[in-house]
Amino acid sequence: MKALILGITGQDGSYLAEILLEKGYEVHGVIRRASTINTERIDHIFEPESKQYLHYGDLAEGIDHLLYDIRPDEVYNLAAMSQVRISFDIPIYTADINALGALRILEGIRKIHPKARYYQASSSEMFGTTPPPQGEDSPFNPVSPYGIAKLFAYYTTRAYRRGYGLFASNGILFNHESPRRGHNFVTQKIVNAAVRISAGLQDKLILGNLSAERDWGHSKDYMRAVHLILQHDIPDDFVVATGEKYSVGDFVDKVFNILGLDKEKHIVIDDAFFRPNEVPALCGDASKIKRVLGWKPEYTFDSLVQEMIDEARKGLRR
Repeated sequence: MKALILGITGQDGSYLAEILLEKGYEVHGVIRRASTINTERIDHIFEPESKQYLHYGDLAEGIDHLLYDIRPDEVYNLAAMSQVRISFDIPIYTADINALGALRILEGIRKIHPKARYYQASSSEMFGTTPPPQGEDSPFNPVSPYGIAKLFAYYTTRAYRRGYGLFASNGILFNHESPRRGHNFVTQKIVNAAVRISAGLQDKLILGNLSAERDWGHSKDYMRAVHLILQHDIPDDFVVATGEKYSVGDFVDKVFNILGLDKEKHIVIDDAFFRPNEVPALCGDASKIKRVLGWKPEYTFDSLVQEMIDEARKGLRR
């Protein structure tokens, strides 16, 4: 089996690559040309006997040349401008990559390699202000350029499935974290700052909205779900979530309590970190994927936070 992963250098792409390689796949990853090396999440995978190959590509142009050359059995679109707050600052770029990027891939598959199975990384941000719990039949009300662009890609995937008979599926993933999470995401920002504070290397942690509630799972669990979605007999759409929600303030409390820190001495709230439009609460109903595909998360909220802290401590020592 050949798999093509767009976004392989990200948190999700690195875990998915590991899962597929363990299953004997030949894994091809797409990376953007950059002036700095950005493969640190997958460097440990590259071994002489590994069946992994990297190719340059960009969603702004499409990947027709890779579809011609590789003829993958499965295509995973995990690539995106993935920071919700930043999407308000660069909305046009966000729409081009997250919305039109998916369209370019699907149109390429339709014209060049229609037998490929396609996975679209959809997002809980598409639900926006819809009250939880949010499931496959909940209405969408996105309020950020990121969520709006992801909703375009979601409906485009469904349209190509219905109109052209492609095996094209959506995974509506709720927030998922890990030690490989980017440092500009709030969970990793909290963990890294708290570890530095506990080591006496930092004094303050500046945050925005502490009341926003999210359903946080582990990226490794969610990538297992992503693979299962493409192994299903028919293409379909699935919510992937834990069904538990915690506020950003709860996350801070958990991390600071584990490290024995007094948050009142270190937390600073700055309006600059609030979004123009806030999503108050996201909590997914994953009963469908549990029933149909037999998936369930292995990590708990506590074990996720502990792993992130442990890895941040190791990184600080290094």
